[in-house]
Amino acid sequence: MQRELNLGRFFIGLIMMIMGGYLFLKNIHIGFNFALAYSFGSVHLTAGYVLIPFIFGIGMVFYNPDNDIGWLLIIITFILVLIGVINSISLVLNSMSAFDLMMILGLMIGGVGVFLSSLLGRRKSETALSDDSTPKIKK
Repeated sequence: MQRELNLGRFFIGLIMMIMGGYLFLKNIHIGFNFALAYSFGSVHLTAGYVLIPFIFGIGMVFYNPDNDIGWLLIIITFILVLIGVINSISLVLNSMSAFDLMMILGLMIGGVGVFLSSLLGRRKSETALSDDSTPKIKK
């Protein structure tokens, strides 16, 4: 059996998904409160403590560029700072009416359904594919 692609449903679903996603993302506000601090049980590491291994790593790499421990300290510190930046981002959804939220979700989820149904398509039956399936009139 062969599947047929319905281009109309494909583009309608794609447009619905894009519109719903745009409206959803437009109603999200991003806040940023950077405070680089890590807690491991009762031990609290602040930004200064996190940068100490970075300082040692830089010194080790400048002294000997082939020093793997220095590179490891630099990479770990970079990853910790990156995690701290990402961790300090807060996302807040605007207050909106239930109708607005239902329309946004309806566009997004309905668009996904229409889009996927166009990709999966309906199967053509074997009789529709064969040329001999046309009804013949008896005389």
